Amino acid sequence: MAGAARAEAATRPAVLILLGPPGAGKGTQARMLEERFGLVQLSTGDLLRAAVAAGTEAGRQAKAVMEAGGLVGDDIVLAILKDRMAQPDTARGVILDGFPRTAGQAEALDGLLAATGQRVNAVVSMEVVDHAMIARVAGRFTCASCGEGYHDDFKRPATAGVCDRCGGTAFKRRADDTAETAGARLAAYHAQTAPLIAYYEGRGVLERVDGMASIADIARSLATIVERVTA
Repeated sequence: MAGAARAEAATRPAVLILLGPPGAGKGTQARMLEERFGLVQLSTGDLLRAAVAAGTEAGRQAKAVMEAGGLVGDDIVLAILKDRMAQPDTARGVILDGFPRTAGQAEALDGLLAATGQRVNAVVSMEVVDHAMIARVAGRFTCASCGEGYHDDFKRPATAGVCDRCGGTAFKRRADDTAETAGARLAAYHAQTAPLIAYYEGRGVLERVDGMASIADIARSLATIVERVTA
């Protein structure tokens, strides 16, 4: 029976959460994990926009809240996440980015997953140095076509002005990617995430990765974690 239970659990989609402040490289690493393991990155902001555009029930609720100038509640976010995770392309598993942000949201996520026999398999905290993150954020830009991330100092396109991934030639920078804004966002991240790290550490699923390492070294560390929790 125990072997059958393990086999059944192994067939369920894996759930991986990436934690890290702005500039830690979560987006870059998530895309690499998508390509290597067939996982799907789920960003809260993208999910909300997609649900609103699709006109789902939860999307209509979110649209009404946003148009009124309010913050979309956890119940709506969870409903949208539940709908998205039920789609066929998530069969191998998902990488959650931007949710949960608090211990209360983590508890609600646990309840959502338990209803379908799933659980959070691993939560990766990308450990970084704050002043280095500010420099990273201030210099980053992305391909306007595919979203591939670049940086003025650390990761330039192989051919200037041409995206390595899709060949696009248009790039963009976020208006809030400044040193001042990055400092404020880092402070907010630490305040919100400290209890979240404690929550998952208490459940034995927290992994710590050196977010100051090279992109390749971080990718190897994350791959080792994914291979272990999905075996």
